[in-house]
Amino acid sequence: MEKPSTIFPDDTLVMKYGGTSVGTVTAMRSAIKIICETKSEHKNLVVVTSAISGATNALIQSAVDAANGNSLTAEKTTRELTLRHHELIDKLVNDPNKWLQLKMDINRLLSDFMNLCNAIKVLGELSPRALDTVSSLGERLAVRVLSAGVEAAGFPSKPIESSQIIITDNCFQNAAPDMEETRKRCEKIIVPLLNDGIIPIITGFMGATKEGVITTLGRGGSDYSASIIGVGLKASDVWIWTDVTGVMSADPRIIPNAKTIPYLSFQEVSEMAFYGAKVLHPKSVKPCLDNHIAMRICNTFFPKEIGTILVDNQIMNDSGKIKAVTSSNGYKLVTVSGAGMDNGMNVSARILNGIVDAGVNVSMIIESSSEQSLCLPIPIKDVEKVTRILKDILEREISRMDIEDIEISETVDIITVICPGLKQNPIIIAKVLNQLDEKGFKIKALSYGASDVSLNIIITSNDTKEALKTIHELIN
Repeated sequence: MEKPSTIFPDDTLVMKYGGTSVGTVTAMRSAIKIICETKSEHKNLVVVTSAISGATNALIQSAVDAANGNSLTAEKTTRELTLRHHELIDKLVNDPNKWLQLKMDINRLLSDFMNLCNAIKVLGELSPRALDTVSSLGERLAVRVLSAGVEAAGFPSKPIESSQIIITDNCFQNAAPDMEETRKRCEKIIVPLLNDGIIPIITGFMGATKEGVITTLGRGGSDYSASIIGVGLKASDVWIWTDVTGVMSADPRIIPNAKTIPYLSFQEVSEMAFYGAKVLHPKSVKPCLDNHIAMRICNTFFPKEIGTILVDNQIMNDSGKIKAVTSSNGYKLVTVSGAGMDNGMNVSARILNGIVDAGVNVSMIIESSSEQSLCLPIPIKDVEKVTRILKDILEREISRMDIEDIEISETVDIITVICPGLKQNPIIIAKVLNQLDEKGFKIKALSYGASDVSLNIIITSNDTKEALKTIHELIN
């Protein structure tokens, strides 16, 4: 029988910091200031941190190069990460004893990393398990420095590696959490610290098997770990601190007048993330959605800005209003057509199963009303593989001329328009299409209906930026 929820402190807030939010002295000072100010307002505060910006990519590249016989990259990475973390320590930690101990810890971890890369070089192989150990090191370094900085600012803090907290399966590179075991670890390890007024500062991105072997949580892993810990602690809120002021109505690099969206539903932000917007990964959102935990996306460098609040049910009366437009780039349309597509032999199902089994992501499926053609946007890097698969799967139909052609288009992009209540407001679709038509844009394909919050338009890549600007003009 589950213990009563009263063992968990009320009003617990989990805050997660991304790499750019802790990547420089200025950024980490800002993060520390926010942590200290927030602790003054929230008795129970938990912090999750990413590695400093650039660290994870450098660590992974070092291991890849080591497997190919080159340890020079690892030596360079060790020097650079030592310098960057030592600089943070020099600027943020005043106590001589803590300063020395922290530098020794950083040096030890990076020495272990160098030893591991040398072992990888000897073996000539980089296993997923070894890669998880390497790629999680950045968080293990950052958590020690951030915690020491908070301590130096006068607030009790303790660095914790989430391998002690988040228990996962052994699917290295993309591990799945055991939520019940993780909840027990939160109760055992984190709750006593909160009760003592200590701020736990926890590594993002990583977990461990029950046997203690380090795993990582895959793409969006640091945000995901914050959500997992939020659920494990029965938190009231999870705040994600990054270098942008919430979720924008468009990419501000393309559309300078893009605005922060005050409220988004979890479904809306998931659609945006899936189709190219640099926001929370859908799997990072789901634990909070399922457990009715509020999420907020904030800017470390403009902390007074509200940012974007994610809600499980849309509380704004915005049905039928376009809220955002984004794009996912670099596809070719692969179209299979012919009378054999409608012969009752489940040709479409065979095609899709073959592509998915080959590990290719299919983001949209567009089928003609006559069921005699199937159109799939395929990432450019996978087009040759998919073409081979289709010719193999459809060999009989092609030889009998039941399948007339496998056609490959020019490079295209997927533009996604976020608009809640599309099914009840089809006039919005007409407005978008008319706006594009008036400006002379040619639409290659169109998809809507699977989601009530998004419209997907496939357009030639050369037209994408101007098409985004055209659609953004419709946002109120």
